[in-house]
Order: sequence, then structure tokens, then C-alpha cells
Amino acid sequence: MKEAAAQLWVEKYRPRAVSEVAHQEEVVATLQKAVKEPAGRGDLPHLLLYGPPGTGKTSTALALCRDLFGPQHYRSRVLELNASDERGIKVVRDKIKVFAQIAVVSNVNTKGPDGKTYPCPPYKIIILDEADAITRDAQTALRRTMEVYSRVTRFIIICNYVSRIIGPLASRCAKFRFNPLPMDAMKGHMRRIAKDEGVKVSDETLKFLIHSSDGDLRKAINTMQSAHRMQSDTDLDMDSISAAACLVPPSVVAAFDKATTAKGHTNTSVRKAVDEILSEGYSPIQLLAQYADRLNRRTQSEGVSKMNDMQKASLALVIASAEKALIDGCDEKIQLYDVASSISRIAHAPEDIQVLKVV
Repeated sequence: MKEAAAQLWVEKYRPRAVSEVAHQEEVVATLQKAVKEPAGRGDLPHLLLYGPPGTGKTSTALALCRDLFGPQHYRSRVLELNASDERGIKVVRDKIKVFAQIAVVSNVNTKGPDGKTYPCPPYKIIILDEADAITRDAQTALRRTMEVYSRVTRFIIICNYVSRIIGPLASRCAKFRFNPLPMDAMKGHMRRIAKDEGVKVSDETLKFLIHSSDGDLRKAINTMQSAHRMQSDTDLDMDSISAAACLVPPSVVAAFDKATTAKGHTNTSVRKAVDEILSEGYSPIQLLAQYADRLNRRTQSEGVSKMNDMQKASLALVIASAEKALIDGCDEKIQLYDVASSISRIAHAPEDIQVLKVV
């Protein structure tokens, strides 16, 4: 296999400079100032980048380091650690502290092999990815390390949940929130990748891919690459995207919806729909999650009745209770039967919702 064919698209299309980071305008504008003089010579603070997964936090940190040090000094000046794997106090003492205390030679305005001039400030950078997985004891130890070696080392702390970073650590950093990418922005980015890679995908399928990724651009790119590898000779469709993302195909969710809400349905048809879903090996929890999303966006369609807000709220409680039971290890068939019968009852007896006991 050729190297280009084996390359992950998420790495191939990762931004190489801060200016290439998409749709995080405030973050990009601020960090670009850090690359320019005099900020590039030592005024960059510790950074805390937080926000949903797949919004460009790690890519931005790596791009910033490339813009600061260039290809010549990047490897010697940057230490990248994934804190979810190395999360204890031993890592802080052994790896982080040892690297942090190393002094560096000032190479201000170094000209790289590509002809560009890089600020190359007199400090190193330690990137702690997924830092919300670091233990509290390790975070406490890290706080002192950041203070003592701040002259020669800067920290970029990356996390999804800023609430899991202790206050004393967060207060030592400049905070930047990464917003979820809007649908149009993700669609444009995915369309460009599809064009470059020769992927044939319709707008409807692309919209489904983006929606199923929950604003996570990395997840969307990986899913599209996996689906393309599975059927490179044909256009991507919703079923191939579902298979690559381990989702229940929309057609199966729609059939389940129709079997439980269509007029003239019977208990036999409901049981048959549930049995077919389980026989195909689809995850009941994933099915309920996708059905809840379909319920939330529900409109009148052929063979499926429209539901009011009270009906949707009642079903949401039913689905939540079933998901909890499934997580606790209850029988999948019984839980799906219960949800299906509740959907049928609530869909066809809206006037009785207030007396329904939904637990």
C-alpha cells in the first residue's frame, strides 16, 4: 500500500499553521499575536484550551508550536503528552519536571529550511492533552512545576471539561474556549476533503454524517474515510456511514418508529420489529439514542403520526429509564419491548398521558 493511501485523513488535513485553523476566529487572532514580535520572544502565557472534542484544540496547539519554533527546533522544544494515558503524579515528577527544567539557547528569529523566519523564543512548550483525566494530586504537583520553571517552559493544557481542572491550575493559564463547529462550516470542510480524495457523497448523506458526528470534525473525517475504504467503488450512502460509525441505519430506526406508531399496528408487528433489530445485532442503547433524536426532530410524515410536546416529554422519560436499565445490565429484549409498547400507548392515547405513570 502506498504511503499516501495509508495516511489518516485527519492527519493529512490537520492545520500546519495557526492561520489555517478554521472557525475559531478569536482564538486564532489572539494566538497569532503571540507568534509576532515581541510576544514571540517570551511573553506567551500558559494556555488552557477547552471545549468539545474535534473542535481543533490539539491541532491549534501543535500549529502554534510549529509557528514559533519551525521545523528545525520543533522536536527539541516541544513535549507532547496524552494525560489520559500518563495521568499520575509520577509522570509529573519524572517526565514533565525533567523536561521543564532544561534550559534552552535563545535562537530568536531563526530562518528555517523552508526560507521562513521563525520567532523561536527562549522557552520550551509542554502540551498536556486530555488534561481533565489527570488526577488531582498530579494537578497539584503540576501547579508548582509551572511556577518554578516558567522562565524556560510554557504549558498548553488541553481538556474537554474545564470544570475538572483544579482552580489554582486554571488560574495560572490564559483560557481559550473552542466552540463547536457549525453545520455549514463542517459541510464545507468535509466537501473539500471528499473532492480531494475522490469520494462521491450526496448532500443528504453528508448532512447525515455531520449530524451523527455531533460537531466533532475529527470523528466525521475518520468516519468518512472508513466508509470510503469499505465501498470505494460506489457512492457513500447513509447505510455505509452508519456501518462505519457503528450506528443503527436510519432505515431501521424509521421502521421501528413506524411499527410502533403507525395506525393499525398490532402487538405482533411491534414484537417482530424488536426481534429483527436484536437479531441484526444492533445496540439497543444506540437505537434509543437515535430514536430520541428522531423524536425531537419529528414532523408529520407518511405512516407516522405527529406528536405534541407532552407526548415527546413522556417518551423521553421512558427512554431515559430504559437506557439506565440497559446500562445496569437488564435484559435487552425486555427493555425494548417495554419502550416499544410505551411508544405505542403514548402515540395513540395522548389524552391519557397525564395519568400514565412513567418511571
